[in-house]
Amino acid sequence: MKQTWAIGFLKGLAANNRQNPFSENEQSINLMTRYSSICLPLLLLLGFTVAAQEWKMAPGKIATSWAEKVNPLAPLPEYPRPQLVRSNWMNLNGPWQYAILPKNEVAIPAAYQGTILVPFAVESALSGVGKTVCNDSVLWYRRTVAVSNAKGKTVLLYFGAVDWKCTVYVNGKEAGSHQGGYDPFTIDITGVLKSGANQDITVMVWDPSDDGPQPRGKQVKAPHGIWYTPVTGIWQTVWLETVPQTYIATTRQTPDIDQKTVAVKAVVEKPQVGDKVIVSAWDGNINVAEQTVLPNADALLPINSPKLWSPKSPFLYDLRYSVVRNGKVVDEVKSYFAMRKIAMAPDNNGIQRMLLNNEFVFQFGPLDQGWWPDGLYTAPTDEALRFDIEKTKQMGFNLIRKHVKVEPARWYNYCDRLGVLVWQDMPSGDLGNHWESRPGVYGRATDKDRTPESEAIYRGEWKEIMQDLYNFPSIVVWVPFNEAWGQFKTKEIVEWTMQNDPSRLVNTASGGNFVDIGPIIDLHNYPEPLMPDPALFGKDRVLVLGEFGGLGLPVENHTWQDKNNWGYQSFKNKDELLQRYAEFIDSIPKLISAGLSAAVYTQTTDVEVETNGLMTYDRKVIKMPAEKLEAMHRKLYNPALVGSSR
Repeated sequence: MKQTWAIGFLKGLAANNRQNPFSENEQSINLMTRYSSICLPLLLLLGFTVAAQEWKMAPGKIATSWAEKVNPLAPLPEYPRPQLVRSNWMNLNGPWQYAILPKNEVAIPAAYQGTILVPFAVESALSGVGKTVCNDSVLWYRRTVAVSNAKGKTVLLYFGAVDWKCTVYVNGKEAGSHQGGYDPFTIDITGVLKSGANQDITVMVWDPSDDGPQPRGKQVKAPHGIWYTPVTGIWQTVWLETVPQTYIATTRQTPDIDQKTVAVKAVVEKPQVGDKVIVSAWDGNINVAEQTVLPNADALLPINSPKLWSPKSPFLYDLRYSVVRNGKVVDEVKSYFAMRKIAMAPDNNGIQRMLLNNEFVFQFGPLDQGWWPDGLYTAPTDEALRFDIEKTKQMGFNLIRKHVKVEPARWYNYCDRLGVLVWQDMPSGDLGNHWESRPGVYGRATDKDRTPESEAIYRGEWKEIMQDLYNFPSIVVWVPFNEAWGQFKTKEIVEWTMQNDPSRLVNTASGGNFVDIGPIIDLHNYPEPLMPDPALFGKDRVLVLGEFGGLGLPVENHTWQDKNNWGYQSFKNKDELLQRYAEFIDSIPKLISAGLSAAVYTQTTDVEVETNGLMTYDRKVIKMPAEKLEAMHRKLYNPALVGSSR
């Protein structure tokens, strides 16, 4: 039976890789071959002690069709980091042991309570647990892995995301800790490995949900309205890599289409005297530029006749970084970049416009919460993760606003490859200040008086998010605040955000308390589309409608609950919904002509009791035909609607 589990694991990996047409950096990797020599004997040796046979979905309300495709021995087996790819790695997703214990019990548990399927949060149905972890409790994970051929090398343990605060132990010794629910982190576990192959990994997680000041997005312990089920623990892929002692830790690439260059840099750990880094840019099999520099030094690659990235033509160049010592490659990673530019400039009427590659492109797309009825923060499969983006594109949108959540790196990779612009929100937290949604109104809006601890948490995680997502060209706008949720020191935070990444625009406060700083002013209005007055605000700022719509249609047998669902305006059937939506779209061209640069419709899918999605929460019903939406949206991209920028 153990051998059957192991072979099934390997076959699942190979099958999933074949189903992924976007795995450009994985095409040369035969997963069956790679893992058959590593994982099979390990699984046979360990018996995969937390057997997948113990796992089954916890009772849930509704589920997507992808839930049935989850392989409990190999959930989400795809390589998780498409901007820095190595061929030799070990995926640690799958069944782990878990225990929920009082917060004051800090010793590693002697016994566990059952099986949890990583990387699904403990509250989710796909975790197999479906339990809420309160502020006074901690969640423990444990599994044994085999690490071989590590002598003289560095062993790195990676976590895509763990919500919120965790401590990692290896063989009973503390290996590292992390605070932050949305940013990936790495722990060098080389020094705590024991002799022999088997290594014991234990993770302790504490998440106060809305009892704490930390970024949490829409999570609350008592879900209602626009606030959803909490997410605790590991919710993105966990994996291991054995690398040389000198290895590439991170890369950074910044395109400049005006100068026809891309600035690149590889951060190299423990370089030796004489080491060199060779970085090359590729258009398919054609080497378009190459430079050799010292480790941790900047390189500038000329990109002659650059192919520009846009929603109509999402072209990506490949990158290769190699650390070379005495003519031999010590470490090598693959990445990619795009030649694209986001900026602002006035049109012939003096109204600021948002420009893509020095041309005005109206940006229009849905507010995307990124929630799943079966996996909560985590899509059941990679196919599911890609589905929402594909549908958004098919519906004729060119933008997604990722709302107070951060996605796994593969999600942004699909946006890069499919050609979807992204506005990335900072997940909100520490709420409580007064909100004034109308720009230019004095006397109601207040800043949140955050504690030094709360401010440090916000700054630390926002900086990490921006750094970790920096290389994804689809991201064109950072959004530090939404609707005044926890908004504080706005001028200072916005200036700091712009300094951290001058290559993108910053949306000061989406629908929030307006402050006279930043390149964008953002109005929220429900349900009909409106915009900030161009006569008052258009001279200095890009005008956007950051949220509108919210047209609701509950679909029987596809709702989170049977009654008390809601939308900002609800309808009885699809025809009524489509007619009202068409009225909204028909009113937008005149707003574009007046100065509107972008609009965001609420929302991609229903989420829990919200039924204002373009699709149901389980993604089984598309409420308005994609082809009709695409035809309807074409009028919004007519360049004749606006005068040329100057």
